[in-house]
Amino acid sequence: MPEWNRQPDTHAETDDDALMRISDVAEAAGVTKSTVEYYCMLGLIRPHRRGRTRGRWFDEDHVRRIRLIRKLNRSGYTLRDIRQIYIDPSRR
Repeated sequence: MPEWNRQPDTHAETDDDALMRISDVAEAAGVTKSTVEYYCMLGLIRPHRRGRTRGRWFDEDHVRRIRLIRKLNRSGYTLRDIRQIYIDPSRR
């Protein structure tokens, strides 16, 4: 494929410059990439799916939510407690 026709490995393929890759959202939230992946696995955050690669994309709301999860966790809530609050508020 000619160099001029190659898709750049940037946010451009998502059609939304406000979206971030997992490493970018981790850095912005002050956590590791593994933490973001773990929160996704637990269902605490749900990334957008965009682009040809079906990659996981995040926005500023995800950063705020990760920061809130970390704050609640440091305040004594377990990730299980936090998940129940987010996923099923009637179980409080």
